[in-house]
Amino acid sequence: MAELVEGSKVKRELRFALDIAEEAGHLLLRHFGNLKPSEISYKGRRNVVTVADKEAEDLIVAAIRKEFPADAVLAEEATRDALTSQRIWVVDPLDGTVNFAHGVPIFCVSVALMSDGQVELGVVHAPVFGETWWALRGNGAFLNGKRCSVTSTADITKALLATGFAYIREETEHNNLPNFNRLNMVAEGVRRMGSAALDLCYVACGRYDGFWELFLWPWDVAAGSLIVTEAGGVVTDLEGGNDYIFSFNIAASNGRIHKALLSRLEPFPKRFRFGKLEPGGEAP
Repeated sequence: MAELVEGSKVKRELRFALDIAEEAGHLLLRHFGNLKPSEISYKGRRNVVTVADKEAEDLIVAAIRKEFPADAVLAEEATRDALTSQRIWVVDPLDGTVNFAHGVPIFCVSVALMSDGQVELGVVHAPVFGETWWALRGNGAFLNGKRCSVTSTADITKALLATGFAYIREETEHNNLPNFNRLNMVAEGVRRMGSAALDLCYVACGRYDGFWELFLWPWDVAAGSLIVTEAGGVVTDLEGGNDYIFSFNIAASNGRIHKALLSRLEPFPKRFRFGKLEPGGEAP
């Protein structure tokens, strides 16, 4: 991936993230369409995990440990270092596992680096489509090396939105269906792709005007959220605040429709928060 940023002044960490995301993408493609039943298992009612998830995470984590041994890693499948570290790599080795397991080509690798609680770089690589989004804080957002930006749509009735539904939707009253029903009636359309990281990137490059979802984990949103903001968009939690990495709820848009989007979304319980739950709270 280094050729995507040839001639640019970029951090060593970004070049590393681009290269390791591409390498993990190659690994995923070797498994895609070739999974055996024994290579697919479940962490919950709908929460699928495959051998590809685990191998891609092992690949990425091993590379981080070698290249940046002092950094912590927070990854979906197995690696959960302390959140108190100054620098934390936030990794989703395969976002869109249900799609992947069913042969649907909408999935990606997501890699982000947080420093002092702030996302500093993000890379999202969709191997089937040969598309890579990346952002370095303060340097804009890019798709395959070309700068990208959000749409100028100002009327939510003309907006194309995206969302998703939690694995635990049968177990919680906050199942996103009322939100979907309200916005589906007012927007031009609402899509459900099955990969939050790609949904965020589609907002960043102008394919969608907005996106929201509940019960997303830090690795689902860390990279994509920076890519949206660096593309000129706005990312908040459902109350309009900035607690969207660890609070299990997020809304992203081109900024122009953000107020209209939030006004149609139900408040999300503050007791849910990854890693540092409030009294009485619990991870979903």
